[in-house]
Amino acid sequence: MDAIEAITQRVSVAQLSGPEPSPSQLDILFNAALRAADHAWLRPSRFLVIKGEARQSLGDVYLSEILRNTARESLSAEKREKLRHRLMRAPIVIVAITRVQDHPKVSREEQLMSTAAGVQNMLNAAWALGLGAIWRTGDMVHNLAVKDALGLSGNEEITGFIYLGAINTVPKTAPDLDLAEFVADWSPKILG
Repeated sequence: MDAIEAITQRVSVAQLSGPEPSPSQLDILFNAALRAADHAWLRPSRFLVIKGEARQSLGDVYLSEILRNTARESLSAEKREKLRHRLMRAPIVIVAITRVQDHPKVSREEQLMSTAAGVQNMLNAAWALGLGAIWRTGDMVHNLAVKDALGLSGNEEITGFIYLGAINTVPKTAPDLDLAEFVADWSPKILG
């Protein structure tokens, strides 16, 4: 698939199965991520690969923290299992992490956007390779027990979880969008 087709036709795929992406495919995804815009070359992004039983272990950490802060009776057994198995929805989950650094010209937001741009590059590269992927955030990115289990330092933030695998459904078709709804020429107002 050529690059323009991959970028313009990519859709998120939530139904994923094995086999997991190969090491060479993962290398392509990480190289794509590291080509994202990066003001001052701060290299704010890093990635953790979670696969096999590690997915369930992190799910257990997440559920334990939820239960510690929530009345057990308020969560049905079904809801607890769903929370616990959240990361089992794909053979590989990549955690995108931003190391926020103090810099006189590069704001925190710009560093977060650099990692986000890297995630988008990964999604596009996955699609070009014929892999399914979806970027998820939600309350798990802010969960302190999850951050601690992953070994994040105080200046690191989870930018998202990228679920990767073989496409296990018929993907949606990319919608046709009317560019005029999103794009316009700007002209300055004449003062006076």
